[in-house]
Amino acid sequence: MSAPNITLTHVFAAGPGGGNPAPIVLDATGMTAADMQAVAREHGHESGFVLPAPDGSGCDFTFRYWVPNHEMSMCGHVTVGAVWLLHQIGKLNGDTVRIDTRSGVVHARIDDGLVEITQPEGTVESVDAEAIPELLDVLGITAAELADRPIRNARTSRTKTLIPIVDVATLDRMQPDFNRVRRICERIDSTGLYPYAVSDRARRVFDARQFPRSSGYPEDAATGIAAAALVYGLLADGLVERDAHPVRVRQGRAMGRPSEIVLRFADDVGLWLGGEVR
Repeated sequence: MSAPNITLTHVFAAGPGGGNPAPIVLDATGMTAADMQAVAREHGHESGFVLPAPDGSGCDFTFRYWVPNHEMSMCGHVTVGAVWLLHQIGKLNGDTVRIDTRSGVVHARIDDGLVEITQPEGTVESVDAEAIPELLDVLGITAAELADRPIRNARTSRTKTLIPIVDVATLDRMQPDFNRVRRICERIDSTGLYPYAVSDRARRVFDARQFPRSSGYPEDAATGIAAAALVYGLLADGLVERDAHPVRVRQGRAMGRPSEIVLRFADDVGLWLGGEVR
């Protein structure tokens, strides 16, 4: 096929050079899985592909997601970026969208140019205590640099491992052994390590970093799915309440790509998550 038309968005941007880059193909009709993976490999980022929704699905579009190493069932920032692009070029019929993904139907809404998408109710469980020494060694930290809260696996669309760090400075200077991240993630049944620290509890602001298991790059600038999982870990630890006030998760600063993900509890779905797109 001819070369696809690719638009590069920067999702959840919170300052100059910020946000997670997301190459988007708004018409991926005719592209094979190999074609899609080639786009992700060429750009080195999570990439999104918009297709017609299956007949009878009740959805407006189908989205597929690739990282350099494999296909993903769902990617939050790519979904936000693709919906924003479709809105910018007038391809949406109204301010709400139903999206068919391999992890289920995702709803999106657009309010004054801001895109938010749904994530289902989250689950939280403990990490095997025997794996924690190896986990800390991979991250290059000691037990003294952990906050006094459990290390947990949490998920809305994919399982992320939430590691509470004592403060933001310790989080920022963390230097993991990236060559061992995949092994520890496989041991604890996780798709990424998500160390986080409380920045401003009263304002519900938290800082985090993500080290993915096997995406083909060592760190993410902004990870909506991980931030959604984090909210349920924070809820379990009593750091947030289930109310209408937003939770803000900042990410990417240690990479020079400042990002912010805004999450809100909802009555009819688990969470709404969104942020700025450029």
